[in-house]
Amino acid sequence: MTKRELPKYVYRQRNGIYFQRRGWPSRKFQNVFGTPNFWKEYADVLAGQVEAKRVNVRNFKSLIRNYRSSPRYQRLKPRTALDYDKYLDFFLSIMADANPANMKRKDVIRLRDSNAEKPYFANYSLRVLRVVMEHCVDLGWRETNPAKGVPELKTERVEREPWPQALLQAYRQTCELGTRERLVMELCVGTGQRIGDVLEMRWSDIQDDAFVIRQNKTGKELWVPILPELQSALGAASRHSVFLLTNERGTNRWSYRGASQAVRNVRAAIGALNYDIHSWRYNAACELVEAGCGDDLVASVTGQSPAMVLHYTKKVRQKVRAIQAQKKRTERTRN
Repeated sequence: MTKRELPKYVYRQRNGIYFQRRGWPSRKFQNVFGTPNFWKEYADVLAGQVEAKRVNVRNFKSLIRNYRSSPRYQRLKPRTALDYDKYLDFFLSIMADANPANMKRKDVIRLRDSNAEKPYFANYSLRVLRVVMEHCVDLGWRETNPAKGVPELKTERVEREPWPQALLQAYRQTCELGTRERLVMELCVGTGQRIGDVLEMRWSDIQDDAFVIRQNKTGKELWVPILPELQSALGAASRHSVFLLTNERGTNRWSYRGASQAVRNVRAAIGALNYDIHSWRYNAACELVEAGCGDDLVASVTGQSPAMVLHYTKKVRQKVRAIQAQKKRTERTRN
C-alpha cells in the first residue's frame, strides 16, 4: 500500500493506519483499510462526529488530558485511577510543555533514577509512564514506546504481615466505638475485604445479620456473617448516610485518602507504622486458619483464590502445622 492509495490525511504507521491532520488529534483507524466500515469511519472523522475536539499542541499536558478522557483510563478501578492521578500530576509538574515524541529511553531511565531514593515511587511512576506512552503511540504521535522494556529498580521485598493482637488491642483502646477509625478497622478485620470494598459498604448491604458484598476487583459476590466485635461497632455507628463510612460532612463515602491518613495517625500513635490497612485482610485470613478452617472456608469469607489464601496465610499455616507436628511428636515419645 502506497501513500497515493491512501485518502487525504491518512497515513500508514508501523502499528496501523492513522488519521493525521494539522490541528486535529491523530486517531488510529479501528477498521481494515478499504472496507465499507473503514470509509464510514473516515467520513465520520472528517465530519467531526468522531473525536471532534482539536489539539493545537502536542505536549505532555495534551497527552495526559487525552489519556484521562480515553477508555483506557475510564476503565480503571476507582482506587487504581486515584493512584494513577498522583503520578500523572507528577509528570505534569515536571514536563507539561515537553513534546512526548522527543522522549527517549535514556530520558525514561533518568526519570526513574532521579527518584531512586524512593524506589516504590520510582517504579510506580515508570509503570504509569509506560501506559501513557503506549497511549501516545496509539494516537500516532510517535511509533515506539520508550518506557517499554525499561526495568524497575530492584528492591528488597518486605512481606506484609497481620497485625499482632497486642497492636489490635491498642488500636481498639485508642479508637472508641462510634469513631470512623474504629469502624473501618472492625469492617476490614471482620469481613476480610479490601479497603476499597469496605469504603463502598452501605447499610442496605446488611441482610440477615451478614454483609452481601460484590468485590470491585473480582466481581465475586459474597455473603459474610457479622462477627460480635463488628456488630458492636455497627451498633455504635451513626446512620446519617447510606454509607457506613462517610466524610466529615456525612454527605458521601469516606475517601481512601482520608481513611488512610486517619488510620496512619492512629498507627503512628500506637507504634504500628509497620502494619497498614491492607494488613487487616491478612488478619482475617490468618485468624480463620488458626481457627482450623481449610482454604475453601477461608476463601468463602475473603473471596480470595487458593493461591492468594496460601500467600496470605503461609506463615501462620507453618506455625499451626508445626504445633500439630510437635504435639504428635510429644505424644509418640510418651507412648
